[in-house]
Amino acid sequence: MMLTALGLMSGTSLDGVDVALIETDGKRVQSFGPSGYRPYSDRERGLLRQALTEAVYLPQRDARPGILREAEQAVTTAHAEAVAAFTAQNRITREEIDIVGFHGQTVLHRPEKRLTVQIGDAAALAKAIHIPVMHDFRAADVAAGGQGAPFVPVYHRALAQSLEREGPIVVVNIGGVSNITYIDGMETLIACDTGPGNALIDDHMFRTMNQRFDKDGEFAAKGNVDQAWVSRALQLPFFGLKPPKSLDRNDFAGLKVADMAPADGAATLTAFTAAAIARIVPLLPKWPNSWIICGGGARNRTLIRMLRERLEPATVDVAEVLGWSSDALEAQAFGFLAARGLKGLPLSYPATTGVPMPMTGGVIARP
Repeated sequence: MMLTALGLMSGTSLDGVDVALIETDGKRVQSFGPSGYRPYSDRERGLLRQALTEAVYLPQRDARPGILREAEQAVTTAHAEAVAAFTAQNRITREEIDIVGFHGQTVLHRPEKRLTVQIGDAAALAKAIHIPVMHDFRAADVAAGGQGAPFVPVYHRALAQSLEREGPIVVVNIGGVSNITYIDGMETLIACDTGPGNALIDDHMFRTMNQRFDKDGEFAAKGNVDQAWVSRALQLPFFGLKPPKSLDRNDFAGLKVADMAPADGAATLTAFTAAAIARIVPLLPKWPNSWIICGGGARNRTLIRMLRERLEPATVDVAEVLGWSSDALEAQAFGFLAARGLKGLPLSYPATTGVPMPMTGGVIARP
């Protein structure tokens, strides 16, 4: 049975709430509906940055001391407003939506401690929007010893099945962190985080230029890459680990380019992001034939150019070329995962998160 699922995603880049509607049975996507976006205000973004800092000291995953309670309320309100604006704009009634997939905002991801924390009050959201809400997608995976990330690979596979191209295909999502899904027919699905995505570049731009990101990669294009710095950074132990593996947004925050000119720092961090993605190739079963880039990083032309150089002779396409939406893809994925969760289908697998067996997940909050 096909379900109308509304996915909501607030990613590690702290830019806002993505909303997307899909028709799916949890195995394939019948159609894409409209998508939308509700940006965070500067105040909300500031709250979330504080929450990320304070979450390091959380005593347990459901504790919300101090600023975390305020941040959770802000996240919940922003998502409720995003759904209200989206349904009004697209003239969709709540009765037409079967399930909402609510990821929440990750503030701490420590799978080695069997701990992952996404803030956002699903019960309050369900009451506000009057639609059942599926949430807490990652907890069961992490509790079972999985990495709890990445969680979008099953959706990447559903999309890739509609493409008529020879595998292996790798889908790269470049958000705050970069992750890949390696697809080779129906049988082989491998996924992992590869390293930084936009987070290091965004933080550098904010610190040095008071800008939230490097638009189209234009600033990095003006700088020179410090190749020795990139080579040293790639020697960090993480890059030698085989998949599955996952990261927290701030795991590479200790890498500094403060002694470089701002444009050189942007160029070097962009090159490092591309190199970190390419570094996964020797750890995959076969050399991929094609790469599909989605997420916010797909708009960074300098990053895409660097990826093409490092991944040749494979083809590198941005998602839009295939009719996919880079901006909406992760929100669509959580709608898809909500549908899978409703049907009791697995959300994660041993080769995607390292969980011992295929795991379903998600918890439903009803209005």
